[in-house]
This record gives sequence, structure tokens and C-alpha cells, in this order.
Amino acid sequence: MEFKEFSNKIDKWDQRIIIKYNGFGGKPITIILKFFSFFGRETLWLFLITFYLIVWYDPFLLSYISATFLTGFILVLAIKQTIKRKRPYEKFEEGEINVLERKPTSRSFPSWHSYNIVSQGLLIGLVFLRSPWITILILLVAVIVSFSRIQLGVHYPSDVIFGSIFGIIGFLIALYLTGPLIFKIVTYLEKFVVNEKQYHQINPMLLNNIGYFLLSFSIFLIIFLLAINKTIQALLKKNKVKV
Repeated sequence: MEFKEFSNKIDKWDQRIIIKYNGFGGKPITIILKFFSFFGRETLWLFLITFYLIVWYDPFLLSYISATFLTGFILVLAIKQTIKRKRPYEKFEEGEINVLERKPTSRSFPSWHSYNIVSQGLLIGLVFLRSPWITILILLVAVIVSFSRIQLGVHYPSDVIFGSIFGIIGFLIALYLTGPLIFKIVTYLEKFVVNEKQYHQINPMLLNNIGYFLLSFSIFLIIFLLAINKTIQALLKKNKVKV
């Protein structure tokens, strides 16, 4: 079977599945899936990276969560820009696909949400907690997150399948390559800026230094505003049209 023929078959399967499950279960299921979809967003992992850096310093957690995130950012972004696959709502006729969340502006293949939840889920379950049962539970959540991207009308099935596969690859790269490298860099730099007493506890500077507190608050606020930036723009645009 030639690649083009195989690709056409996958494309037809993608279209059939997304039409079948887009909006599946109605509004109640959509609300639930929107909640689960959040666990695949970059916002959650950026919050954790910032938390383990400036609030509850933990070089190991900081290094490996950062490594997994950065590995995925480079890997997924490179593939997205190479493949440049259109989102389902860009390819179908208007009205055929209902977009049940804000429309993403990035390319469709692979799913960044699926990458995040699978790679970070494996990291948390297998490396941090070392529990096969929690790992299985997180991977079940990953299945729900991946399905949510189809139900919400923003990804094809093959997007989330390959996003999950790249999540496994990204986890392995972070575990054996980028994670140890970042950990060495962090532990080297901490000699110059971190007091040993600040390990695994709330950073005393948050309570004793108003400047540090405001800086930390500002960083978290910026992450939050970036996460809702498109929602704010959409609301402003909607209000402007009404006026």
C-alpha cells in the first residue's frame, strides 16, 4: 500500500470518527470534558514549574517537569510546523463541526494536550510516585483528555493518538537525556542563589520580602493572563461588535 493511499484512508477514518463523536453526550458531557481538557493545557504545567522554582523549591521536580515540558514544546512545535495540518473546523464545511471551546490557532497534528498529559502523567506516576496503579489512573485520565479534544471539535483522532505516542517518546527523552542535564544545571546554579534550608518548604522570602512576594505573584498572574488571553480578546471583540 502506497503512503498516499494509506494517508487517505487515515484521513477518511479521522473524518468519520470526529463527525460521529463531535458534541457526543450533549452539553453535560461537554462541560465535564472541558474540565478534563484543562489537564492537557500548558498552563497547569507552567504553574507547577513556577511553583517548584519560587514557592516550594524542589530541584528534582523542577528539572524533570521542565525537561518534559520543554522537550514536548520543541518536538510538537517542530512537527506542527512541518506537517501544518488544518484543524477539523478549518477543513469541513461551516456547520459540519461544532467547536465547543475557543478555537486554537496552532496546527492540528499532533495534539499538544495529549502529549502533555501522557508525558507528565508517566513522569508523575512512574518516577515521582513510583506507583503503577496511579500511573494507570493517570493514563485513564489521558484517554479522557484525548477524547475531549475530539468531542470538542478541535482535533482528529490521529492527532491525539500520535500526540500520546510522542508523549511517551518525550517522557523517555526527558527521563534519560534532558532531565538529568537540566538537573545538573539547576543544582549547579542553586549554589549561588539558594539556601539549603529552603528545600522542600515554603520559601521564607515569600513572607519576609515584599519584593519577592510581588515578583512571584506577578509571574503567576502573567501565566494566568496568558492562559485566558484569547478568551479576553474574544469578549472584548464581542462587546465591541455590540456597541
